[in-house]
Amino acid sequence: MQRLFVALRPPAPVRSWLLGLMGGIRGARWQGDEQLHLTLRFVGEVDRHMARDIDAALAAVRHPPVEVTLSGIGVFDRRGRPEALWIGARPPEPLARLHRKVDQALVGCGLAPERRAYLPHVTLARFGREAGPVGPFIEYHGGAASPAFTADSFILFESRLGGEGAAYAELARYPLG
Repeated sequence: MQRLFVALRPPAPVRSWLLGLMGGIRGARWQGDEQLHLTLRFVGEVDRHMARDIDAALAAVRHPPVEVTLSGIGVFDRRGRPEALWIGARPPEPLARLHRKVDQALVGCGLAPERRAYLPHVTLARFGREAGPVGPFIEYHGGAASPAFTADSFILFESRLGGEGAAYAELARYPLG
């Protein structure tokens, strides 16, 4: 079985900028350079036959390149406890259109459609029970914005879970345009 997801990968200068934002929150598990991505669709665990079908379906997706700026710090929480710190991606509508096309391609392979609302973002950190506070980080970096970049491809990744967190391997890259 393979655990898959589809994402955009910011270019190296933008990832360096993101890494420069990181720090200052007790208990945060900051993402490394190799983990920084903007998820278009989480797939989950599939067998190798389904992975091949997914690859073929994603290769047929047609969408123009997308201009992206990362800005707007936020937190996903559960019952008031922070779980993940993220930075949003703007403008959201072209990313949402690409997300819908990727989702439709995966539904064509027999996967269930995405049920959650799509919020384009890059995860910066994850938190355990002893994390916090995050408010000062959000206040300090709330107005930060990355340089704009053009996403001219999207990627099918495999995620391998381990003691140090998830490690991602690029399986296939699909051009936009």
